[in-house]
Amino acid sequence: MWDTWVVNKVEEAVGRFSVSCRFTSVSDQFFWAFAGVYGPNSLRDRQFLWEELFGLYSWWNVPWCVGGDFNVVRFPFERYGSTSFIAAMKKFSNFISEQGLIDIPLQGGSFTWSNSREVALKARPDKFLFSAYWEDMFPYVSQQHLSRLLSDHFPIVLEGGSFQRGRMLFRFENMWLKDECFVERVRSWWEFYNILRAPSFVLANKLKLLKNDLKKWNVEVFGNVEDRVRKLWKELSDLEMIENS
Repeated sequence: MWDTWVVNKVEEAVGRFSVSCRFTSVSDQFFWAFAGVYGPNSLRDRQFLWEELFGLYSWWNVPWCVGGDFNVVRFPFERYGSTSFIAAMKKFSNFISEQGLIDIPLQGGSFTWSNSREVALKARPDKFLFSAYWEDMFPYVSQQHLSRLLSDHFPIVLEGGSFQRGRMLFRFENMWLKDECFVERVRSWWEFYNILRAPSFVLANKLKLLKNDLKKWNVEVFGNVEDRVRKLWKELSDLEMIENS
């Protein structure tokens, strides 16, 4: 669930409504914690959630970020058609205030859940919250609304800044097998490579040549798949904006 080139897990805690990990960042040994939440629906159980998170924060006492589906909203405008504050909203805001957490705006959309019916119900129960010291370490943090496919929730992503990464790994695409001539094409390429050295050297260099030929062939036959996927996501996002308006 995490990149060990970026963070190392030091400790974990599994509660009734949350799964949490304490991390140390590889680059600067910064200690911090993340709690993933799935909140209960009942008011009584929700109080146990706030107590669980409070206990976790008191135990570890490090900068932290908590996110997930809280199954409650903070303000009336976060629930479509709502006009007044209720007790659950006030308790959620009190928890955020008492813990000194920051609730930044959601970019790209207003709601993170919809029943997708003719009589629409929409709300924003999903969000990320974090402490001020955690934000100091990730000053360019933003919270982005993404498009959805099958769930009644829209995924959200918390961007904390970019990391330097190496070259993109080569990946075998299952769609290549749909080409009837694929296996024969690979065999002809492999037999064409004429390399004379130790067996291990021959194998390594044939694989390099094959990788390059597969990349070129992929673009010629299937096109740039990543560009096609990005365009389809953009079309889906445009349709969702029309629906929300």
